[in-house]
Amino acid sequence: RALYELRTRRSRVNELEKGRSEPVAIVGMGLRFPGGASDANSLWQILSGGVDTVTGIPSSRWNLEECYSADPAAPGKMYTRHGAFLEDPALFDAPFFGISAREAATLDPQQRLLLEVAWEAIENSGCNPGALAGTSAGVFLALSNSDYGRQVFSQPEEIDAYASTGNILSVAAGRLSYALSLTGPSMVIDTACSGSLVALHLACQSLRGNECGMALVGGVNLILSPEININLSKARMMSVHGKCKAFDAAADGYVRGEGCAVVVLKRLSDALSSGDNILALIRGSAVNQDGRSGGLTVPNGVAQEALLRQALANAGVEPREIGYVEAHGTGTSLGDPIEAHALVRALGTGRTADNPLVIGSVKTNLGHLEAAAGMAGLAKVILSLQNERIPKHLHFKTLNPHIEWGSTPVEIPLEERAWRRGKNRRIGGVSSFGFSGTNAHVIVEEAPEREQSNTVSGPPVHILTLAARDEQALQQMRERYAQDLVRADVSLADYCYTANTGRTKWRERAFCLGSTPSEMREALLSARCESGTGKHAPR
Repeated sequence: RALYELRTRRSRVNELEKGRSEPVAIVGMGLRFPGGASDANSLWQILSGGVDTVTGIPSSRWNLEECYSADPAAPGKMYTRHGAFLEDPALFDAPFFGISAREAATLDPQQRLLLEVAWEAIENSGCNPGALAGTSAGVFLALSNSDYGRQVFSQPEEIDAYASTGNILSVAAGRLSYALSLTGPSMVIDTACSGSLVALHLACQSLRGNECGMALVGGVNLILSPEININLSKARMMSVHGKCKAFDAAADGYVRGEGCAVVVLKRLSDALSSGDNILALIRGSAVNQDGRSGGLTVPNGVAQEALLRQALANAGVEPREIGYVEAHGTGTSLGDPIEAHALVRALGTGRTADNPLVIGSVKTNLGHLEAAAGMAGLAKVILSLQNERIPKHLHFKTLNPHIEWGSTPVEIPLEERAWRRGKNRRIGGVSSFGFSGTNAHVIVEEAPEREQSNTVSGPPVHILTLAARDEQALQQMRERYAQDLVRADVSLADYCYTANTGRTKWRERAFCLGSTPSEMREALLSARCESGTGKHAPR
């Protein structure tokens, strides 16, 4: 690793001399997406399996029959019956974060999700969240929706001392910084659908400016009441059939989706020196605005093209080096052609039949997660790089007749497409455009390969420690670890080291012994673990 670090530092110096910025490493990720995706593995199963997670609107959200009409002009009605939803998003382990039942009652479930997913993202990075206390780590979040707040404040007799801190969007970042005792920059970004990529852009700037040494970046979106659906139906933005048909001739609007994702960022040099597990690199990013276009919410193709060119320049990347673009791709008949033509103009240069511009949209799987949409697209690109495959783009049959590729070779993957590591670095782009006119694009590169060392052999038997706040959580952890150890690429030594050092030592504890992943998994499932209680551990 020392040799690789030396090479990387030399490369960094060369890049800085050329006016480029140091790449930012993504070292951890946590998520909750529709279809039961609670981690990277379950999300990849959805993507690689070509699963559409859109369902009917659950009865737990609102009485659909009271709000539905097939007539878009019907007052107070929506013409859509569909969306992509999380299961029981309001469930929350309030005591874990030191929040009382009274305060939790008026706490926006979006804030609840951010607390839990951010904690998981930090643990996924191999860091003990408790060890961040007092550090200058930054928090950059995207939120736009206030469904829960409208419900809370619509009942004046129910408003208590916690109503504002539970529902004002800006507090979401402050609460996370407070819960982890972080002293770096902390903010909520609301640029609508581009929010989480704008947050990512600002976090990278903060890291490169040494305002923080680590950054948590995330977005969240929940659909808890019918008002926005009614509004979007009046604007004719929603799909009648509940399918996101991005770039297809039959595209009739977008499908709303829920979700939350948080990534952990570090400067590449810091991630390498710490021996972090790097998921991918942010090579560069850009943010701009449509300005005056055909209307306040109408996309501006000229601005989108300028955005892409600026992101390329900031990343030091040539257009032909972009192997895949995770498009904004909402499935609207107006927005899709504008985006498609901007992509071709900015990224089509130097393309050949062997190197087409490949375009897809995760919204065909998960719906449009609005403020969290950029995080969903980023997660898809990270997993595609790791698994060396681009998942198929759903619901595409015939190209929108208003889209003209010209002579540029463009491919919308109708089946899973190989994206293998080779002599050339693999690079993808992620786009998000807010309906307020703010646009963002991020350029993502594959993680650097780790040099394997054969000089030190591991112990014949490994120890895996577990810690949780109660026995039920400890049992759930055993099951989750056992599932992880099914994967063929697991290094038991690395897995045990991270689990043993990167988690808070809660009161309920256990340990298992094993020489191989299968042995350790058997020990976890058969409960052949020594259990005990840490007398001085946090509760």
